[in-house]
Amino acid sequence: MTSPAGTAATTGGAATTGTVGPGHRAAAGPLLLGVRHHGPGSARAVLAALAAARPAAVLIEGPPEGDALLPLAADPRMRPPVALLAHAVDDPGRASFWPMAAFSPEWVAIRWALDHDVPVRFIDLPAAHSLALKEPEPGAGSEETAGARAGEEVTPVVDPIRVLAETAGYDDPERWWEDVVEHRSPGGAGGGSDAGDALAPFVALAEAMEALREAYGDGGQPRDAVREAYMRIQLRTARKEFGNDVAVVCGAWHVPALAARTTLAADRALLKGLPKVRTDLTWVPWTHRRLARHSGYGAGIDSPGWYGHLFDVADRPIERWMTKVAGLLREEDRFVSTAHVIEAVRLAETLAALRGRPLAGLGETTDAVRAVMCEGSDVPLALVRDRLIVGETLGEVPDTAPAVPLQRDLTRSQRTLRLKPEASERELDLDLRKETDAARSRLLHRLRLLDVGWGDPVAGRGSTGTFRESWRLSWQPELHVRVAEAGVWGTTVVTAATAKAESGAVVATALADVTALAEHCLLAGLPDALPVVMKALADRAALDADVGHLADALPALARSLRYGDVRSTDTAALAEVAAGLAERICVGLPPACTGLDADGAEALRRQVEAVHGAIGLLLAGTAPAEGLRERWDAVLHKLAARGTVAGIIRGRATRLLLDEGRLAEDEAARLMGLALSPGTLPADAAAWIEGFVGGASGGGMLLVHDERLLGLVDAWLTGVPAEMFTDVLPLLRRTFSAYEPGVRRSLGELVRRGPVPEGARRDDVGRVPGGFGPGLDRARADAVEPVLRLLIGRRSEPEEAAG
Repeated sequence: MTSPAGTAATTGGAATTGTVGPGHRAAAGPLLLGVRHHGPGSARAVLAALAAARPAAVLIEGPPEGDALLPLAADPRMRPPVALLAHAVDDPGRASFWPMAAFSPEWVAIRWALDHDVPVRFIDLPAAHSLALKEPEPGAGSEETAGARAGEEVTPVVDPIRVLAETAGYDDPERWWEDVVEHRSPGGAGGGSDAGDALAPFVALAEAMEALREAYGDGGQPRDAVREAYMRIQLRTARKEFGNDVAVVCGAWHVPALAARTTLAADRALLKGLPKVRTDLTWVPWTHRRLARHSGYGAGIDSPGWYGHLFDVADRPIERWMTKVAGLLREEDRFVSTAHVIEAVRLAETLAALRGRPLAGLGETTDAVRAVMCEGSDVPLALVRDRLIVGETLGEVPDTAPAVPLQRDLTRSQRTLRLKPEASERELDLDLRKETDAARSRLLHRLRLLDVGWGDPVAGRGSTGTFRESWRLSWQPELHVRVAEAGVWGTTVVTAATAKAESGAVVATALADVTALAEHCLLAGLPDALPVVMKALADRAALDADVGHLADALPALARSLRYGDVRSTDTAALAEVAAGLAERICVGLPPACTGLDADGAEALRRQVEAVHGAIGLLLAGTAPAEGLRERWDAVLHKLAARGTVAGIIRGRATRLLLDEGRLAEDEAARLMGLALSPGTLPADAAAWIEGFVGGASGGGMLLVHDERLLGLVDAWLTGVPAEMFTDVLPLLRRTFSAYEPGVRRSLGELVRRGPVPEGARRDDVGRVPGGFGPGLDRARADAVEPVLRLLIGRRSEPEEAAG
């Protein structure tokens, strides 16, 4: 386990021990610097200690396979936060990360060693062993949370910083850490203090950490014994090469174990028989958000953005932090003046004094921001927490870093298409008539096919046309693992997506899965995969006799034909399969709609609607199947008129015909009258009403404008026997509660007014007082036409004829 607390000792390693006092540097043993991962106080203390001690070599907790990648940390294009990514060659999903931020002690030590030409090495258990011991899981986690060996007893994990904080009387470990380390550590990046002053924060906590190890043993991390044995062996090797002038930067929890008296034979015995896998390592970008504890990272912190600020700012950190907060709130159109900033700083300092803290910490600054800049509201404060306290910083890695070929091809595509990966979520609107946007769409769809979830399609705001697409993009570090996993399919995005689509078509058993795959191939622009997918589609369609399966498959095919038109793709084979499915649905649907329970009827009602929309798309295509409209209309008429069909399906079929102009209003009223006749069970009648006017189909406005239909519903409802009313009430509430408030209000007014008597006096435009007009008033409609032409930029008909 790695401790969040910062502590160290200077010892003689495995052979001798001897803690360094505040005023001298012992020559007897290496310098053991115990740190808190991602602690800016630890980072500053490590930097000061290295500057004062000037060791001949630096050893760091991390996988030794990463030694070859360490020089890249000096590349100016390398911008933390970054992470070492290790994955098994034969199973890329078995992966681990070792994240580092600019304020991580390990990163500071690496940069110091590279800047001073001092050898630097990783000494933790090799990734080849840790990955072999780690259970594979989706979205690989960090090395800190890697699973234990099978059969090991799971014990509670000790958090040393919490134990030390509680011992000191603190209820908040983060606040204790700030008081003890962040506000009392050596300042500045240049060091400037002697060895005793530089080592003082480490020495002060060394005994406490040793006491914790004595009290809690392995702290709930039995694998630590193996890791620490390997680190001791590496430390012995370094001492043979460099002598005792070696500095070790590791989690504070491990310091007592590295200083323990053990033999080389004993350490090797602990490592004997460890499983091993082939691994690849590289640097990948990381994010502040992924450093946070709530992300699941075992050695995480609560406020990486705040810690980064403390590390970067040399003076007046509170004043500069309040200025950052003010800038963020101003960007969100909140009024924050300079006076607000000054008052917030004063309040934070006053709170720190009242609470007995050496300096204002995150708690004091947050309370001050809430009171002064947010007017006591937690709503804008949540934005501050998300954007600044946690932060959205995404690191960068140079092109010279090793990467799988698929990752390199993806990186090239991202640059060519100007699609920069960003950690923050953003929306991207694409116009598929533009070549660049069309290429972006194909790339995003190919990545989705490869399970690299960089973008998710969303409903566009501007247009519902097929030439528009909207995406929500967010690049997260674990997507690098997904790319590595997808690398087994090919070396480029297009070849990998093609290979995976072909494989998916072969193994898919459900017809709907194959049709969805065909749609993905068209969206992703994978013409080489379409023949394999189409053959599988034809085979599955020929063998599947379930009308429900056919109905689920047809909408995706219809959409695919529509998208194919936009992307200029040859979809003749797809159109032939779609026409065949439509024919089989027309034959098999009426018998399938009888003898259904409520859930089955609702499911089939949704399928009828989906098929109706799909046939509309097929009919709008360039080569619609001959006679398809007439055959589908005949199916809907059968469903609407057949008494054995579930009420909700009969009602929906009637409504679809009415909306398409394929059913006269008088006939619709007759069918409603039959469905609501006294001989019909109230539950069946209520289901018919739900099918006819329920959901988001605009049925409410239909009743508002057709008082005859509204009268039929009203008459039926008032005639339902009292003992049956409670049975139909939930269904009716579900139907009418979906209407807009204005529609419900209009229906209430119409019902309250009652039916219009024959020969009722109408006003001068033909309306019944409190009601609606009998039809279109052409004179009034024509008066609006000039304004509409002006709005849409169209000339009048005489002008168009003349010009």
